[in-house]
Amino acid sequence: MGLPRKFSPSRRSLAVALAFVAGGIFTGAVGWSGHALGLAAGTIFPALWAFSPSRGVAALVALVHFLAASRGLPVGTSIFFGSDMAMGLALWFAASLMFVCVHAGAWTAKTGWQRPVRYGIAALLMSVPPFGITGWASPVTAAGVLFPGWGWFGLATTAAILLMMTTRLWPVAAIVLAGFFAWAVVHWTPPRAPEGWQGIDTSFQFNAAGQYADYAQHMATIAMVKDAASQGAQIVVLPESALGIWTATAQRLWARELAGTGVSITGGAIVIDPTGYDNVMVEIDEAGGEVIYRERMPVPVSMWQPWTTDGAHAHFFANPVTDFAGVRIAPLICYEQLIIWPVLQSVLFKPEVIVATGNGWWTGETNIVAIQKASAEAWASLFGLPLVLAFNH
Repeated sequence: MGLPRKFSPSRRSLAVALAFVAGGIFTGAVGWSGHALGLAAGTIFPALWAFSPSRGVAALVALVHFLAASRGLPVGTSIFFGSDMAMGLALWFAASLMFVCVHAGAWTAKTGWQRPVRYGIAALLMSVPPFGITGWASPVTAAGVLFPGWGWFGLATTAAILLMMTTRLWPVAAIVLAGFFAWAVVHWTPPRAPEGWQGIDTSFQFNAAGQYADYAQHMATIAMVKDAASQGAQIVVLPESALGIWTATAQRLWARELAGTGVSITGGAIVIDPTGYDNVMVEIDEAGGEVIYRERMPVPVSMWQPWTTDGAHAHFFANPVTDFAGVRIAPLICYEQLIIWPVLQSVLFKPEVIVATGNGWWTGETNIVAIQKASAEAWASLFGLPLVLAFNH
């Protein structure tokens, strides 16, 4: 006697597959909601991936996890390029390819040690170049929420729990995660800026055609800095692109205007050369200014375009820390806050402060900037480091 139609194996398989896909949407959407505590939801992803009933379902879980986590990208891309939504959707799916291919290729139906080993390999590949260039939505980002101040031990503990989530011991791992998450909900405190430091948010408009800071914008930004200095700020952080194209003329303007303030500034700018440009951070005081950091990983496609000579240079593993105002800082510009290796490489060199900047003019009403801030907060919390944020919205 056959099963009733509604309980047929094919329907049951479809229902199971849909449940796993729904779980992937949940881990991506809640994990990357723009709230630091939400990052803990991403820790469920390894179990969904590992226990998927087939490689195809595992690939779908990875796809919807990534797409949900980066759901603001279609709108942001269309604004940046001034295009219709079709281009944004195409780039959204294209950005997911590495994540999906790595996780689909690593999946196995075998149980035992193979699942955690394969997940570990996939997670490692998505943390470093070349695959890690699009390594957003990594569950390990939750380490700072679950284990604030634990540093490298907290990172290792999180990695171990994520691996355990791919084994038959996943209920134990889930209980441990739930316990630490409950503690985090009660005790979570976002990292703060050091005494005397202030990050300034701005709301200047840019566009993809190359509009950068003009004289009026420089003077408006200088007024903000002077106001912060009058309220006791000694060190000021400005957003990515706040200083526009960095030139000798801009340097003289800022040095002149800062005379007598005693304030030190770092702000974002670009430096043009014959083969493209560098996205940089500049240190300025009344004596002048100099470039102190060149971005390791600019945004792929919109900024980093290795197939042309017009885009931003990627310095990958260069200058992980730099000295600013006599303090060793870990600089993270925009996209570097979303991927793994720039943060961990910087922390290896024992910075005293994390400085995270961005320019979100192109993000519209999406939560992209909020996700960047939440990620920076989680990393700073994990390593017990002060955090200074400065974004152009």
